[in-house]
Amino acid sequence: MKILFTGGGSGGHFYPIIAVAEAINDLVRERKLLEPELYYAAPDPYNRDMLTANSIKFVPISAGKIRNYFSILNFFDYFKTGWGVIGAILRIFFIYPDVVFGKGGYASFPTLLAAKLFRIPVVIHESDAIPGKVNKWAGKFAEKIAVSFPDAAEYFPTDKIAHTGNPIRKAALLPAREGMYEFLKLKHDLPIILVVGGSQGAQTLNEVILMGLPKLLENYQIIHQTGKENFKDVSGRAKIILADSPHAERYLPFDYLSDLATRMAAGAAALVISRAGSTIFEIAAWGLPSILVPIPEPVSHDQTKNAFAYARSGACSVVEQNNLTPGVLVSEIHRILDDEKQKHAMSNAARNFARVDAAKVIGNALLDIALSHEE
Repeated sequence: MKILFTGGGSGGHFYPIIAVAEAINDLVRERKLLEPELYYAAPDPYNRDMLTANSIKFVPISAGKIRNYFSILNFFDYFKTGWGVIGAILRIFFIYPDVVFGKGGYASFPTLLAAKLFRIPVVIHESDAIPGKVNKWAGKFAEKIAVSFPDAAEYFPTDKIAHTGNPIRKAALLPAREGMYEFLKLKHDLPIILVVGGSQGAQTLNEVILMGLPKLLENYQIIHQTGKENFKDVSGRAKIILADSPHAERYLPFDYLSDLATRMAAGAAALVISRAGSTIFEIAAWGLPSILVPIPEPVSHDQTKNAFAYARSGACSVVEQNNLTPGVLVSEIHRILDDEKQKHAMSNAARNFARVDAAKVIGNALLDIALSHEE
């Protein structure tokens, strides 16, 4: 049995694939099946260690990115995509998987097209409230379509849709509460706010947090993932801003939070401030209220729609970047954390939105299709 994964070159595509691969490896033991051969087709491996840990073989497939704005690079990327399609056809001919799982993104197009040509069953997953171009196209021939947001269902054939939620890796799924205060050097007597901007951090969030620090630290502790590239600048400026503050030790900047540190921060936090990428689903699984600051529409066509789709569940508050000031952020934090009833309602809404079995549901579907195709 062979299962091939493919997706764009971002963590939002890669980590859900790893989550599904983890589930498949668990399900194979649970269902007493022969161990399948797993492959990941993309322009680069993204995280080779995670692929190796889950027995996934990397298959390099070239792909060009089609931008939503004028760029001379679009011209060259058409040729890159064409070359990628030829490469995908050759590689898939020799691998000949029993099922292909596509996470969307430009990098998945050559592999999905090759699967279509060979009539290999395709399953796709859409993380965003409004699907991207590749998944909209692949939805026309995919055997099954999984979506994270119910809003995305209207773009696909109703008989193929399953609202599964977003697959989350086991290492990121559950908050870790034992020893969290000691590990993160936190105090027990003040609410903790976790600020994350994705693995690379978010410059706008960093700036607003820095400007709001003196006011925020009067009432809260801040765990702040700045992003590796921003850490030196942010931590240095924070020292200057808090030089005369009696509460400087309440601010804890990190360049990057490991899986364990993230789970401990989630276990300690009363509120999360984040962009509106795939982190939404981890926040929901943690059952935490959140304030989302989506990347603006001209840059990202997904995050604003995702943020408001999540907000409709009652689990979060959305502050658009154009309206984001230290005063607005501090006010919104107070509004949520000073009202126990509101905080409790948002936590419940987050848990209700989360579908922590998403990876297992998708993994079972892939195994069933693969077994059927194998026969």
